[in-house]
Amino acid sequence: MKFVLINIGKTIDIHLSSLQEQYQNRLKHYLSFEVVNIPELKNTKNLSASEQAAKESESILKKLEVGDNVILLDERGTEFSSIEFADFLSKKMHSSNKRIVFVTGGAYGFSEELYRRANDMVSLSRMTFSHQMVRLIFVEQLYRAMTILKGEPYHHA
Repeated sequence: MKFVLINIGKTIDIHLSSLQEQYQNRLKHYLSFEVVNIPELKNTKNLSASEQAAKESESILKKLEVGDNVILLDERGTEFSSIEFADFLSKKMHSSNKRIVFVTGGAYGFSEELYRRANDMVSLSRMTFSHQMVRLIFVEQLYRAMTILKGEPYHHA
């Protein structure tokens, strides 16, 4: 089983990027994990927000494979505590046999087509974070979930 995080754009801040890399390296002890960064759209001045979301979502959909369990990181998704998120992932890992793909969208969210393709939506918080920070927070929470599932002391309840 493989976990994938698909992003629009890349993390530009070297401090956030460095921390994200640290957690990605830690994850190697628990699971196969890949980050896929889709380049941001160029020449978007003449595009509406929904047109931009549609074009970005089209690029995301091209990266998905048949059988992927797709989870959108979306403000309208289900909020979990870290322990609940670990339980959610455990269930996904036992019911999926291919890839579990998490997706962060661009500034204008996802198209209706991508919402229909998704199996679930998860919200990391009711607060709004920059897309660069969301990547770091997600990767840290994925690592935390793995340590919870393994009974390791990283997470203190």
